[in-house]
Amino acid sequence: MLWGNIEERVINLNNERQVTAVREFLSRFSLTFNEKVDYTMALYKEDKIVATGSLSGEILRNIAIDESLQGEGLTSAVISHLMQEAGRRGIYHYFIFTKPDKAHLFKELGFKEIARALPFAVLLESGIGSITTYCKELAAQAANLPAGNRAALVVNCNPFTLGHQAVIAKAAKENAAVIVLVVSEEGSLFPFDVRFRLVKEGLAAYDNIMVIPGGKYIVSAATFPGYFTRGDETVTAQTRLDVTVFAQYIAPAMGITRRYVGDEPYCAVTRAYNEAMLSILPTYHIDVLEMPRIAIQGSIVSASRVRELIRQDGWEEIRTLVPETTYQYLRSPAATPIIEKIKASASRH
Repeated sequence: MLWGNIEERVINLNNERQVTAVREFLSRFSLTFNEKVDYTMALYKEDKIVATGSLSGEILRNIAIDESLQGEGLTSAVISHLMQEAGRRGIYHYFIFTKPDKAHLFKELGFKEIARALPFAVLLESGIGSITTYCKELAAQAANLPAGNRAALVVNCNPFTLGHQAVIAKAAKENAAVIVLVVSEEGSLFPFDVRFRLVKEGLAAYDNIMVIPGGKYIVSAATFPGYFTRGDETVTAQTRLDVTVFAQYIAPAMGITRRYVGDEPYCAVTRAYNEAMLSILPTYHIDVLEMPRIAIQGSIVSASRVRELIRQDGWEEIRTLVPETTYQYLRSPAATPIIEKIKASASRH
């Protein structure tokens, strides 16, 4: 497409020269580019990039406009192009991250602000569906829970261990109802459907616990804007933005007044997440209760330990760290592809 002296092009993500040009342009705005994006376009003037944007699932990302052409309608052109491409892919809901001082530009294009983590990031959305709709669905699911204090836990459970079970059991004992939100994002060695099933099976004995998918507003690619922050800023922005969304929308929708977490001696990101909860949630009248990790035979129970033991075929010790339902799954033929994947991977997740 061509108008005036501005040409619109689709970037070939397999063409190193084109990708390098996009990467260099984005670096002027302290944005990073990687090949995990699904689609990238750019606007050219005299064969030089003056604007670009990418699509990654529902996220419109890496949107940047040459300083000399800002205010000329190029942002709208980039967004419109990306939305049209998303529609061709069957995607009709969109997220955008931006710096706080740029949020107004996207609001003018019809995006609604969801939350911000100052001074790092603002999350906005547009299209079919919204966090309001999501919260109405959550409220409907929670409607039949017992009256009284309601607690929540957000868990990944990669896989579900006795440590997870212990902190959830504590919450169930101390509250009328507990809502367990299982992270839906597919970034773990155990896929979501397996993690969700093992959590449900491991908690089947409790009649005041509801296990539901976390969806796209909890610890997802949408709430983790890692591509325009650096180092410690990335972790801070990610965790504070995610916790703010939970506090402003999810907790009130489900009547949650407490959030339980296990302490985190190993993972810096999870530890920062706990710190963000302890800082933010009490300001929304949500108590945070941090439980020490349980140890069995002197070994801290953790999913990462279970995965390492799988690599070592340490099945005898694994059986001491997980519920029987998890163990039986791990030893079943259905788990074979995952076991093989874990053994072939050095991933911590």
